[in-house]
Amino acid sequence: MEINGDNNIVENELAVEEGDCEAPILNSSVFLDHVGEVLLTHNSDGLSWKPLTSFDNDGSSCLKIKFSAKLPTEIKFSDVYAVELTNYGSIHKVNRPNAGNKLLGRESLDSEMFRFTVHGFQKSKTQPNLWVLAVYTFGHKDLPTCEMWVNRLNASLNLEVGRPKNLLVFVNPLSGKTNGRRTWEIVAPIFARAKIKTMVVVTEKAGHAFDVMVSTTNKELNSYDGVIAVGGDGLFNEILNGYLSSRYKAPYPPAPSDFVHSVWSNECSLVHNPDEKVAEVSDQNDGQYPCLPSSQHNGSGLSNFFQDSEFPYPKEWFRFGIIPAGSTDAIVMCTTGARDPVTSALHIVLGKRVCLDIAQIVSWRETAASKVEPRVRYAASFAG
Repeated sequence: MEINGDNNIVENELAVEEGDCEAPILNSSVFLDHVGEVLLTHNSDGLSWKPLTSFDNDGSSCLKIKFSAKLPTEIKFSDVYAVELTNYGSIHKVNRPNAGNKLLGRESLDSEMFRFTVHGFQKSKTQPNLWVLAVYTFGHKDLPTCEMWVNRLNASLNLEVGRPKNLLVFVNPLSGKTNGRRTWEIVAPIFARAKIKTMVVVTEKAGHAFDVMVSTTNKELNSYDGVIAVGGDGLFNEILNGYLSSRYKAPYPPAPSDFVHSVWSNECSLVHNPDEKVAEVSDQNDGQYPCLPSSQHNGSGLSNFFQDSEFPYPKEWFRFGIIPAGSTDAIVMCTTGARDPVTSALHIVLGKRVCLDIAQIVSWRETAASKVEPRVRYAASFAG
């Protein structure tokens, strides 16, 4: 960093040698809102800033008693979900008096300048599973400098792997105490800042989300990176069942023995003949894919039962997400550990994920025509 004759800051772009991942890429002097002048540095894995005004970063003190927590001085790109150029406006500079002049007190000096904002999160100090929005607004008198930072930071965010770009969102307006729509309005700005496109479907009746998922073709599903439920456990399971019911073709288990006689009498082909030899899982896959032949699984570990020849399987990174707005929200407690819509939204936009176990539940019923038919449902589990 250099200062020319006009007392303006000249940004230095530092060369990074191959293999030297710790070298800073870019740094310049800017103003951080509510802090003051800082040296902002773009590193290989994040953003850091160092106050240029001499003061104790551990907080204000009076008679050696600390009154405020240590100020953040860095954020990793993995914790940043958006960077945007904001309007020309005020940056609040805090003037911290030297010790001896005043015991306590900070004068706020406002200056008008160009600004850009970094959006990320911090973990709550009292509840580690709770993620809190963190906003850092930087200012500079020179617009091209702000634009340069925005472009450079967005380029770094584009290198983050696994973040969604396009999502199908179902909102249950009656979820919980009619909290669904309000919950989505709270978290929608997070998706907008992250430049994630969302197709929002507000459900009108029970089974609406199921019907939409059944009728949506695999080609249409491949245009999305995942499906989000804004509601409770019921909406999530409805979406899951609609997704799998018309696509997943797993063999049914045998019917209960008390149905066997009536099945044979009606020549129902849905139940295995007890004398027929059933293919067994090889010892190599024992415990990994119980009850299913090893030939029915591809190399990625995904069951190959999707029948669309043109689009045989939705993207391997296709995901299901849930933003809690229900009465119990048991599923979200297994994913984020917090019944907090903002925390769930941040997990989704940052591409966080956990493995999802799916159980197929088959119940057999006898119809009026004395035929046995299966009723298939799917349930989500997070056993590990």
